Amino acid sequence: MKYTEKISNKLNELLEKNYDAEKGYLNSAENVESSNLKIFFKNRASERSQFAKELRTEILSYGQIPEDDGSFKGAMHRNWMSLKSLFSTNDEEAILEEALRGEKASLEEYKEILKEDAFAPSTRKMLEQQQQKIQSAINILMVEEELA
Repeated sequence: MKYTEKISNKLNELLEKNYDAEKGYLNSAENVESSNLKIFFKNRASERSQFAKELRTEILSYGQIPEDDGSFKGAMHRNWMSLKSLFSTNDEEAILEEALRGEKASLEEYKEILKEDAFAPSTRKMLEQQQQKIQSAINILMVEEELA
């Protein structure tokens, strides 16, 4: 089976966004004082790295070329997060809010792509598992934000 260009492009967009999320989480880990948040952000970065590897493998297995790096929009977002953290003196609440916003956007991306019918069962299962992990991260971020 070979994916259409439309499906391949959508999977590549998710791949890029996972690269972006990984970098954003690493940046967040560097800008918080709380050791619990540092661990949480590093774990999320590792999880997003794994998502990217899975997506990359899936894209390759269906004869398409995966993207190699994050998106321009993601780079702009990370730069904004860097500036925001500098000006807010590592305001953990602001960093949590931004991480939560990013995860909610990711969740919507996954919901949107899962509306497609053209996926192999293995791809659909992988996307659904990743979506569930993103929802779990959102739940944790919401609790952390309440405690901040």
